Amino acid sequence: MNVGSHPPNIPMERTRLKSIIESLIFVSGTPLGIDSIQRVLENVDKMAIERSLDELIREYEHLGRSFHLVKVAGGFQFRTKPEYAPWIQKSKKTKAARLTKAALETLAIIAYKQPIIRAEIEVIRGVDSGWVLRALLEKNLIRIMGRKAMPGRPIVYGTSKYFLEFFGLENISSLPTLREIQELEERGQEGANSQGVV
Repeated sequence: MNVGSHPPNIPMERTRLKSIIESLIFVSGTPLGIDSIQRVLENVDKMAIERSLDELIREYEHLGRSFHLVKVAGGFQFRTKPEYAPWIQKSKKTKAARLTKAALETLAIIAYKQPIIRAEIEVIRGVDSGWVLRALLEKNLIRIMGRKAMPGRPIVYGTSKYFLEFFGLENISSLPTLREIQELEERGQEGANSQGVV
C-alpha cells in the first residue's frame, strides 16, 4: 500500500504513517532528517511528517521507556536516556568516549569561532595545536571546510555533523552561550564554596 496515496488525516493512515516513520528512524544508523523521510514517503507532505514526529516524541516520553526519540544533528534518532549509560557501557564493555582538556578546549574554540584557521586557534590557546587538530579530525568531531584566501592558503576548520550527534545538539545554534557557561561555572563554584571545597 502506498502511504502517500492516502490522506494522512484519516486516523488509521496517521497511525500507519507514524509506524513507517518510526521504522525508518529505528533502522537508520545516523539521525534521519525530514527530507530523507519525505524521499521515502514521496507523496506525504512535510507538515504531516513533522506532526507525526512531534506525536512520536510525545508518545515515547509518556511511555517512560529507557529510550526516547530526540532531534539531533538536523535529524531524528532513538537514544537511550543518559541515566542508563553505566549499564550499557558495562554490557558492551566499553568506556565512555573521553576527550583530553586540550581537545575539549580546541573543540570549544572551533565550535564558537568557526570557520577558523589553525593560527587563530593557537593565538587563543597560546600553544601549538597541530596534534590536537589531527586527533579531532580522526575522531570526526571537526572537518576541513576549505582553505582561506590569504597567503599560504591555510586550512579552515569547523565542527562536523558527528560533533552535533556526539554532544546531542540539534544544530550549532543549540550550543550554550558563553554567558550561560559562565553562569553554570559560577553556580558550580558557589556550590563548591558552600561545601568548603576550594
